[in-house]
Amino acid sequence: MKHSLRTGITFGLTSGVITTLGLMVGLHSGTHSRLVVIGGIVTIAIADAFSDALGIHISEESENTRTTKQIWASTVATFVSKFFFALTFVIPVLFLRLSTAIIVSLVWGLSILTLLSYFVARAQANKPWKVIGEHLLIAGTVIAITHSIGDWINKNVLG
Repeated sequence: MKHSLRTGITFGLTSGVITTLGLMVGLHSGTHSRLVVIGGIVTIAIADAFSDALGIHISEESENTRTTKQIWASTVATFVSKFFFALTFVIPVLFLRLSTAIIVSLVWGLSILTLLSYFVARAQANKPWKVIGEHLLIAGTVIAITHSIGDWINKNVLG
């Protein structure tokens, strides 16, 4: 059961950080609208949490090595961690200027990803900075691409 919960939580948190930050940055650069960014975060918290939970569920079922209880533990842990963690990004958007909220969210999300990566690396006896760097590079790539796409949409579609 411990493995199932760890799988769900680590997947949910990682996906929560990368997906939510990518969405927030893209929507901000595309629209500069607080309402649109909040709507996007809430949508991600619901739709993507269910989607990720089902993805983990099917993945675990396909391995034929887990019990039904373990599969459901991973499923629920994925949903809960993704749903609640994604919603934490609404807080700075509600209380800060949007551009400041995006920066605070980036620091918050990348800090969580760094800590999670550190603990995963230590558990596997890997060099933490190598694992952290790899994960932050992937997150940074997603954020840069979504920011560029948001800018492009703002200039070429909405502009």
